Amino acid sequence: MSSKQAPATTAYTPSSKFILLGEDDIDDEELLKEVFAAIDPSLILHFANTGRAIINHLEEMKPDQLPCLIILDYNMPVLNGAEILLELKKIKRYDHIPKIIWSTSASDTYKKSCLEAGAQDYVIKPSNMDGLKEVAVHMLSFAKGR
Repeated sequence: MSSKQAPATTAYTPSSKFILLGEDDIDDEELLKEVFAAIDPSLILHFANTGRAIINHLEEMKPDQLPCLIILDYNMPVLNGAEILLELKKIKRYDHIPKIIWSTSASDTYKKSCLEAGAQDYVIKPSNMDGLKEVAVHMLSFAKGR
C-alpha cells in the first residue's frame, strides 16, 4: 500500500481534482466552467469572486480538502492576485499548492510581482475558445501528481 493514499472517507483526497478559482467576471467564470468540463468532466471547481473570499474559503478547509490548484484572476476586488499570493505565502500549509495568475494584462510589472509572490505562472487570458482550451490545459499541467 502506498503511503500517498488517503482514507476513502475524505471529500477531497490529495489526488483530487478540486480547483479553487478566483474570478469576478461571470462571463469568464462560465467560459472556464465550460472549457474545464470539456477537458475533464471529473474536475471539481469552486469559484470565489473576491480575494478575501478565496482566503476565507481556504482557511475553512481541512488539510485533506485543499485544492490541487489555485487559479487567480489578477484584477479581483478586495485583494488582487498578487496580494492573495502574498497572504498565502505566509501560511505554510498552502506552499505545496500550485498557484496560477491569469489576467487580461500583459504587464511585465504585474507578472514579475506575481512570480516573486509565489505564482508558478502568469498567463494572459485568451480572446477565443481554442486559446482558452490551450491555456486551461496548460494551467491543469501544474496540478499533475496531486
